[in-house]
Amino acid sequence: MKKDKLKPMLFSVMKTYDAKKCVTDIVSGIIVAIIALPLSIALALASGVGPEQGIYTAIIAGFIISFLGGSRVQIAGPTAAFATIVAGIVAKNGMGGLALATVLAGVLLIIMGFLRLGSLIRFIPYTITVGFTAGIAVTILVGQVKDFLGLTYPAGTVTVETMDKAKAIGANISTINWQALAVGAVSLLILIVWPLISKRIPGSLIAVLVGICMVKFLKMDVNTIENLYSISNSLPSFTMPDFSLGMIKEVAPDAFTIAILAAIESLLSCVVADGMINSHHRPNMELIAQGAGNIGSALFGGIPATGAIARTAANIKNGGRTPIAGIVHSIVLVLVLILLMPYAGMIPMPTIAAILFMVAYNMCQWRTFVHLCKTAPKSDILVLVITFILTVVFDLVVAIEAGMIMACVLFMKRMSDVSVVSGWKYYDPEEDPDGIDLKEVPKYVRVYEISGPMFFGDADRLAGVHFKDYTQVIIMRMRGVPALDATAMHAMEQLCDRCEAAGIQLVFSHVNEQPMKTMEKSGFVDRVGRENFRPHIDDAIAWATSLEKKKEVEA
Repeated sequence: MKKDKLKPMLFSVMKTYDAKKCVTDIVSGIIVAIIALPLSIALALASGVGPEQGIYTAIIAGFIISFLGGSRVQIAGPTAAFATIVAGIVAKNGMGGLALATVLAGVLLIIMGFLRLGSLIRFIPYTITVGFTAGIAVTILVGQVKDFLGLTYPAGTVTVETMDKAKAIGANISTINWQALAVGAVSLLILIVWPLISKRIPGSLIAVLVGICMVKFLKMDVNTIENLYSISNSLPSFTMPDFSLGMIKEVAPDAFTIAILAAIESLLSCVVADGMINSHHRPNMELIAQGAGNIGSALFGGIPATGAIARTAANIKNGGRTPIAGIVHSIVLVLVLILLMPYAGMIPMPTIAAILFMVAYNMCQWRTFVHLCKTAPKSDILVLVITFILTVVFDLVVAIEAGMIMACVLFMKRMSDVSVVSGWKYYDPEEDPDGIDLKEVPKYVRVYEISGPMFFGDADRLAGVHFKDYTQVIIMRMRGVPALDATAMHAMEQLCDRCEAAGIQLVFSHVNEQPMKTMEKSGFVDRVGRENFRPHIDDAIAWATSLEKKKEVEA
């Protein structure tokens, strides 16, 4: 397998860069920036921070990740996956805690990249990613119902957790603002219908413009961004987080979750992009870039960032083929921040809610969820549903931890179920004419065949190896054993103890590379005798026969 280079893709593609590619990259970068603008603001508000924080993230993280990244076309910025995590961190530890958690997550991502762990992300089960993605979609949807309906909550209402938000919606549904609902419904309708009219101009931009016009010209009593948040068009300034030991301990679990989620989402986005442009990304370089991008974002007032699948796909569809498009997208957003950010305050909150409703719908993968529930094994369905429920009821940290533990336990159970230690059946050729092609095994020889990996989940199966009074040799046929762990090795040593006590010789047939290395390292091969490890079952049976004949001669 070709070794993944720790070299930014930008440096590779510039060798063949020309004016034509530059023009298409610039056009694509401008279009993606227009798409990213309302999304960045909406996702920042869903994360419990100011609208400019979303723009800061798209600018800083977007630039760094495009510059250093391992993908040709990845567009990075704030994503919906982080919204609930960020909102929880901000509510608990403020912006300082969020900045520290994001910096630590960035450091973890860089370490993962240098340790070349990019390929290990594939070991996170698909059911877990589908489960927590669907759960995040539900939490985003629930979190936006208040603004979509224009509800009013009494002072002191706690709405940090998703279940708190659901209770508050139920308790205050009578305060619905019909004008807000009208703005939200029109915005949502535009977002659904507009792609059928034009794919060049993003529907979110049209929805924002229509929403602003409805509130302004129809004099509607609807909350806008400037009613709830202060708007700043200043460039991001450097801020150093509090690196105290107590704070690090407080945010460490959140930092780990951000790092894992950023790695998963960015590499999934890279894989999708590879399929669209027939290319190959560099996963470890991408992790390093994601780490650097998140550190940069946190130090300049932004929030966690990762590769955004929808914006990356839009980049590809509009002709972007090199990281220059992502860099242009960031530069355009700088100009937007300076020149147009004050006008962002006019955007109605129901329009923001409608945009996030569409984000939630597009990320929920409900068809995939239903398909898995219909077709997957019961154990996988259990992991999927529990991960989904825990994401909604508790948070992503609990969901990922519980999902991974369940997946690992169920995987070990599944491997244990397919691992078998079975003895050969013996037939009398005179009584069973159909057995003439079976291997001839002397009566004093027992043959046991082991199938499947031998690990701590099924090591006790070796206790089922038994022998008769006349048994002199036991052959362990291990051609079907790809791996052997320390617990299984201990069980093998116990079997050897039993055989030595009974005066029985162990012989091994066709031991594969990994089990053989484990046996050699533990000294087991020398204990049994290297000559008793035979390459083939026929050789093992012949060797067992010769051992018995040797005993008879010596006697």
